[in-house]
Amino acid sequence: MMRALALLLALVAGPASAVTCADDTFEGHSFTACTVDAATEDLRLFHRNADGGVLGGWTALGASVAPQSVQFAMNAGMYHDDRRAVGLYIQNGVETAPLVTRAGPGNFGLLPNGLLCLTDDSANVIESLTFELTKPACRDATQSGPMLVIDGKLHPRFIPDSPSLHVRNGVGTMADGQTAIFAISNDAVNFDTFGRYFRDVLKTPNALFLDGSVSRLYAPELNRADFGFAALGPIVGVVQ
Repeated sequence: MMRALALLLALVAGPASAVTCADDTFEGHSFTACTVDAATEDLRLFHRNADGGVLGGWTALGASVAPQSVQFAMNAGMYHDDRRAVGLYIQNGVETAPLVTRAGPGNFGLLPNGLLCLTDDSANVIESLTFELTKPACRDATQSGPMLVIDGKLHPRFIPDSPSLHVRNGVGTMADGQTAIFAISNDAVNFDTFGRYFRDVLKTPNALFLDGSVSRLYAPELNRADFGFAALGPIVGVVQ
């Protein structure tokens, strides 16, 4: 327990962050958004340690890459009970879960869904069928769903007054192909509100829902390391 606490404190006490994070409000709801330039920062996905064990949280992530090097982290997609990724998952060029394009139950199957595709100098949210058609090269990729914003438009099945309220997190990317903005709601919101936050406030032409309820953020710039869940699947982060 003491070692885990020490690692977490080392994470929070790390060097100045290369990621810009800020708290925000929209229609009476609280959000936190973190902006990353994929062309200059080492933005990548993490899932398992060198021994094959699932990282699951910030302490294990810090232990695997050096605590002081983690500048930002967030859960990055849905996963099965054994924490295998539900959809496409690529890390360092190795695909460990295939693309899923069929409709299905739950948020993931609420088409259109999509994925975050990362290279050494780019970050793009891409709708799944478009990805299947164009087959862009991704060093890292994580699939989730639904899409929040598709080419500047909200997902067509969002309901403005939906009573389905949860803490949610997601990612949007800009048209420059290198700026990624990761956001988490700090109180419960529905998909319509969350999607409009990306479209109308963050101005991302494409945005992807990553998950809800289990949503967690590690942002040392804000002295924030969300507790309460140590069983995450894929994680996205920036390391120096």
